[in-house]
Amino acid sequence: MYDCVIIGGGPAGLTAATYLGRFLRSTLVIDAGDGRASSIPATHNLMGFPDGISGDDLLSRMRRHALRYGAKLSDGLANGIVQTRTGFLVTTGVEAVNTRTILLAQGVRNHRPRMALETHDRGLVQGLIRYCPICDGYEVRGKRVAVLGCSDHGAAESVFVRHYSDTVTLLAQDGSQLSEAEEADLARGGIAVERAPVRDLSIDGKDLIAQLTDGRSLRFDTLYVALGTSPRSELAHMAGAKLDQAGCIVVDEHQQTTVSGLFAAGDMVEGLDQIAVAAGQAAKAATAIHNLLPG
Repeated sequence: MYDCVIIGGGPAGLTAATYLGRFLRSTLVIDAGDGRASSIPATHNLMGFPDGISGDDLLSRMRRHALRYGAKLSDGLANGIVQTRTGFLVTTGVEAVNTRTILLAQGVRNHRPRMALETHDRGLVQGLIRYCPICDGYEVRGKRVAVLGCSDHGAAESVFVRHYSDTVTLLAQDGSQLSEAEEADLARGGIAVERAPVRDLSIDGKDLIAQLTDGRSLRFDTLYVALGTSPRSELAHMAGAKLDQAGCIVVDEHQQTTVSGLFAAGDMVEGLDQIAVAAGQAAKAATAIHNLLPG
C-alpha cells in the first residue's frame, strides 16, 4: 500500500514525487515514457538554466532528485483505476498496485502535422518545428515564421508570434475556419494568410519547406504547429472525475479532482502548458496529499 501513486513521470509527476519523498510518504511513479518534455531540444525560460537545458537532461536530473528522497520509478502504462475501501487500485499490463491517493500527471498529446515522423523529429531538433511560442518565441526574433492551423487557435498564435517577427504567415492544414473578426485582426497585424492548404512539409538544409496544394513552395525559418492538443484524461474519466468541455480535468485550489483522494497537475489541467506551472501545481498537490493522509 503506497501513500501515493503518481501516473506520469514528467516535470509535474517528478516534482510531486520529490515533495512527497521529503514528506516521508511512500511514492511510486508510473511512467509510459512518451511525455512531451523529453522532446524539447532546449528550454531557456526555466529558472536556473540561463544557457538552456534539453528536456532529456532536465528529466534525468529530476529523476535523480526524486530517487534521492525515496520515490520508486516504474516504466509502464497505467490502464485502470478502481476505487477501493482504503483508496485506489491502479493496474498496468503487469501488476496491480494499492494506494491511498493518486496524482495524475500524464500531460497532453500534441496534434501533429501530416508529415513523415523522421522529418518531424529532425525538424524539432533543428528548431524548424516548434509547438510553444510562450516557451521559445524569443528564439524566433526577426525570422520567417509560419503558423500551421487556420483556426481561432492558429490566429491567436499568429498574433502572439507577430510580437517577435515582422514576417508571419498563417497556413492551413485543411482549410480556413477564420471568422471575420479574426481575419481583421490578422490583417491589422500584417500577417499573411495562405488559403491553399499545405500538401507537404519537408526540410531543405536550414529551411522548412511548405508545399501548398496550388503548387507553390514557401520557405520558413521555423513553423509553429497550432493544431491543438488532447488531454490524456482517460483514467480520470474512468475514475469518475469531472472533465471540462475540452477534456481537461477539473480541480480545486489544491489540485484535487471531484473524486476525493484523486489529484491532477500539469498540462492536463486547464492552464498554461509550462514546466514552471506544472511544477508549481505539483508542489500544491503533493502538499495537499500529505495533509490529507494520516500522520
